[in-house]
Amino acid sequence: MLLGSATVRVPGVCGELVQGILENAYFLVTCPIDFYSRVQVDLSSEGEAVSGPEDSPKALAAVRATLEYLDVAGVGAQVTISNPIPRGKGMGSSSADVIGAIAATGLALDQELSPKAIGRLAIKEEPTDGVMFPGIALFDHREGLLMEELGMPPPMEIVAFDFGGIIDTVEFNREDRRILWESLRPITNEALDLVRRGINEGNPTMIGKGASLSAQANQHIVHKPQLSSVINFAESINAAGVTVGHSGTIIGILLDAKERRGKSVFKKAKSLFCDAESVEHFRLLGGGVHKIG
Repeated sequence: MLLGSATVRVPGVCGELVQGILENAYFLVTCPIDFYSRVQVDLSSEGEAVSGPEDSPKALAAVRATLEYLDVAGVGAQVTISNPIPRGKGMGSSSADVIGAIAATGLALDQELSPKAIGRLAIKEEPTDGVMFPGIALFDHREGLLMEELGMPPPMEIVAFDFGGIIDTVEFNREDRRILWESLRPITNEALDLVRRGINEGNPTMIGKGASLSAQANQHIVHKPQLSSVINFAESINAAGVTVGHSGTIIGILLDAKERRGKSVFKKAKSLFCDAESVEHFRLLGGGVHKIG
């Protein structure tokens, strides 16, 4: 017997605007884009099995954890996921699935979980991006000690590059790089301050400057051979800045959407960076879980 059903969509990301250490905790600043995972959860009274895509075990585990958190017993679930976001690139594909599974499970039980509750459940499954929060958010992706909504971003576009390779986020975060991150703290603190101010003032250039600082600092953590070439191109077209997947491979050029240059920059980038496996055009937007239907 069907007890409840809910479908949500959750945005992926183009890396992070900033990543570093703050108040002795790791943090990232989200960079949500118009590229979504769609998750449907159907709850039934026929057993307690949770079934779904074999390649999404974390999302299935998240459904079980959510049922336990809500103190619901004797309920099974069927999970359906449609997710075109590439994995292992720093685009939040797995995070979107996990967040969507948690939120949809709650909604199927007529309980809308808060972004903080979703975040705390999600990080039990894996290091998680903070796109469950509306707008742009600062989030401790490892332990959930820091959660802060920074506000809605001004209209911005992103031309994103994938030059190949895959990074397993879980394996990546198992290595302790705290000493290295601590050494980069002056730069990442400045980057965070710029992005905060840029969001508060609706200033794409300031956001881009902060993101670029963080991207360049991250070369000491995950070196991207093509980053300098992308930065040179971004500077040549007077872009706002660049953003990267700090534990991924994606690189993005940030543009002020009011200038309406996204399509032309996208076309120029495709012809110039022939070694890229893909070049995509996205919009930077506010995060949050969106119920469908």
